[in-house]
Amino acid sequence: MTIMIIGLLLFLGVHSIRVFAEPWRQAQIQRFGEPAWKGIYSLVALIGLVLTIWGYGQTRLDPVFVWNPPMALRHLTVLLMIPALILLVAAYVPGNAIKARLGHPMMLSAKVWALAHLLSNGRLGDIVLFAAFLVWAIMAFRAARRREPASGAGGRSSATITTVVVGLVAYGLFAAFLHPWLIGVPVM
Repeated sequence: MTIMIIGLLLFLGVHSIRVFAEPWRQAQIQRFGEPAWKGIYSLVALIGLVLTIWGYGQTRLDPVFVWNPPMALRHLTVLLMIPALILLVAAYVPGNAIKARLGHPMMLSAKVWALAHLLSNGRLGDIVLFAAFLVWAIMAFRAARRREPASGAGGRSSATITTVVVGLVAYGLFAAFLHPWLIGVPVM
């Protein structure tokens, strides 16, 4: 568990700098230059991600069960992952109405993903991982909305349709193939 927590602190910590220490971040960009800052930031985030994944894998070897979620919550998780993946895709497709109206769909995707997985997983390692991401995503979304409010402007229908279709395809691929292969757990 310690390795996962260190990883979470590094990964979510570096991603929280804009939330809690924007003036410090700007000072570091001025001090090192933007390319060097992005390199340091990316390296810390990557180390944190690797430690989080490795540590999470370790928690699964000797799990501590806190509760046993009912099967209905697993079905709810499967359903909640549809909008989570559509929101994730919306962050990258230019000109879509979802991003225009919501402003920061990737953070919303992280919130939905974390909440969905928190509902359907009862091991201590799962709870720590998904609760940490949920708390971070809530704070980061609020800070981002204060910094850059959603424009609310329409967005193109074609871009929005593309977003939804790609999100649904990504969901299907992840549910059928990638989740069992990458995570080692079938979706149902």
